[in-house]
Amino acid sequence: MAKEKTPEKFALLSVFDKTGIVEFASALTESGFTIISTGGTAKTLTNAGITVVPIQDITGNPESFDGRMKSISFQVASGILFDRTNKKHIQEAEDLNIKPIDIVVCNLYPFEQTISKHDVTLDEAVENIDVGGPTMIRSAAKNFKNVIVIVDPNDYRMVSNFLQRHSGKPKAHPESDKEDPGQARMAEKDFKKDLAAKALHHISIYDAIIADYLSDDIFPEEKTIPLRKLQTLRYGENPHQKAAVYMFPLTNSPFNKLEKKWGRDLSYVNITDINAGLESVRMFQDASAVIIKHNCPCGIALGKNAEEALKLAIEADPESAFGGIVVMNTKMTLTAAKEIGKFKDETRANIDIVAVPEIDDDALEFLQKVRKSMGIYSFGNIKYQISNIKYLHYKMIDGGFIAQTPDTDIDKSFKDWKIVTKIKPSKKQMDQMKIAWKFISRIKSNAIIVVDKNILMTRGIGTGQTSRIRSTKIALDQAGKLARGAILASDSFFPFDDSVKLAAKAGIACIVQQGGSINDQTSIDAANKAGISMVFTGRRAFWH
Repeated sequence: MAKEKTPEKFALLSVFDKTGIVEFASALTESGFTIISTGGTAKTLTNAGITVVPIQDITGNPESFDGRMKSISFQVASGILFDRTNKKHIQEAEDLNIKPIDIVVCNLYPFEQTISKHDVTLDEAVENIDVGGPTMIRSAAKNFKNVIVIVDPNDYRMVSNFLQRHSGKPKAHPESDKEDPGQARMAEKDFKKDLAAKALHHISIYDAIIADYLSDDIFPEEKTIPLRKLQTLRYGENPHQKAAVYMFPLTNSPFNKLEKKWGRDLSYVNITDINAGLESVRMFQDASAVIIKHNCPCGIALGKNAEEALKLAIEADPESAFGGIVVMNTKMTLTAAKEIGKFKDETRANIDIVAVPEIDDDALEFLQKVRKSMGIYSFGNIKYQISNIKYLHYKMIDGGFIAQTPDTDIDKSFKDWKIVTKIKPSKKQMDQMKIAWKFISRIKSNAIIVVDKNILMTRGIGTGQTSRIRSTKIALDQAGKLARGAILASDSFFPFDDSVKLAAKAGIACIVQQGGSINDQTSIDAANKAGISMVFTGRRAFWH
């Protein structure tokens, strides 16, 4: 009896990132696959001694138009797409001499890396838009029941192991196996489906980056938000919830460089607290420190060095600093770290997380002794610009997102400020007000803050209230005697003169607020009567 011919198996390899491709192609060859390949990939494999069928031998057409046409063809697409469980498809494939391509390995032209260059031209970017790759990937993903699709070199080893376990060779006694044959088939299907989903996510992000780059409309009618998982978190907002961090492509966010130095892993709240801290300190060139609780500063300060800034930030509200998150825009030195030790010694209070650009070894060693469970993280240098793509702030709502442009040009708004009272603030007071306006722009609305008359630090913060007068009372009460001669800032206008009258009683010297209320004149009159100078910014500073 004639021996039945073993069906030929084909794998199509076409990759820009050639990491690990030679080793994987070798493993595929050993597993009985014939390798079909394109251009540079074929050359790399041939140079490594691996036999390759050039893709033009399958398509019947030469590589054309400077490589714009290589893989797109009836023969290649059919070899990927036909259903191996459909007898009609199988017969058609035989009649048309279609080679069954059971594995597709493809990663794409580096469009993202290309546009990240500051001097990239539109023509250069367009030439790095991959067309054939996404076509092959989408085809393979659609036919995942029959075809394995791989877009990530990190998956090569996993797929090699999978092929060894699921070689298709009959087992002598399958009934004796621990794994049920039906479960094994389901596992194979799920494995291929998972790879297909990963591949489709991959080309979705790729296309979204291209669309964002080409679009002049920051709010197009249809919007895809490209994200990549950075890490899985310890838990969500509460311990019974799960959470993960995702980042935009091309971002130079400090979170991309977040490195655990010591202590606890991060939760959802820890991440959002660190983010609130970064937003608070990144706008300053001078050393700045903030203590964050529940996504909101409870103390912000600038200093001549890290030690002074941290000392003042803690001093601003030591009661609220208990269990807080420390974020700084400068390196954590030993002298700065000792402020945290001093805070614990004097108040028996702990800091949960420290997140700084970098930390000296002796400072790290000291903090490890202050609290064993304290999370200590570094994130590298802070840059104000988030990325070189159209960056938006997103907020989840039921069934979707709200998108808005970020509030990042605060310094430019100072030129539009107007002094509206008879008494004019001094230059020093104006400088304090400008810092106060930056502080309040990253404090949860409704917000009123009191900033020290001499030191660049908050003395009172009234935040998250539904009544502006209530926020005023909280900020002034916290500041106490230190409100005398100080600066009061409001992130919006005063609808009535009640907050101005309270400020006058507390001894506030200057007020900076948005202005624009129909009752502005009553607030101005109250300030004039109390001898308070008042500045209108003409711009609101809500932060929700």
